[in-house]
Amino acid sequence: MVHRTIAKVADAQGSPLAVAIEVSGHHLFGDEPVVKGGANLGPSPYDLLTASLGACTAVTVRWYALQKGWPLEQVHVEVEHSKIRLAGSEEVVDQFVKTVTIVGPALTPEQHAKLRDVAEK
Repeated sequence: MVHRTIAKVADAQGSPLAVAIEVSGHHLFGDEPVVKGGANLGPSPYDLLTASLGACTAVTVRWYALQKGWPLEQVHVEVEHSKIRLAGSEEVVDQFVKTVTIVGPALTPEQHAKLRDVAEK
């Protein structure tokens, strides 16, 4: 086994839907917004999932460039989550749209293209 992560999630006080999250030595709260019955004490599960996708993408691109010694200056990731109804169906699915901006004027076109490829995976 190379790496294992364990997240512990338990009920938290302050909201009927709040949870305390402990993962890799970090402590945070999750909750639902007030309109969904929570007290907005922390990000909702979908907020956390959306942010995780963005963080994973940014860190992976940065890590790849560091491993190669490439002159990446910045990477910006925006992730949008929505629930959409499939055409001609009652089924609702989650849709994540990711926009990645790679800043590195000294990157070659090939390096830039490879980093975009890494970001898309």
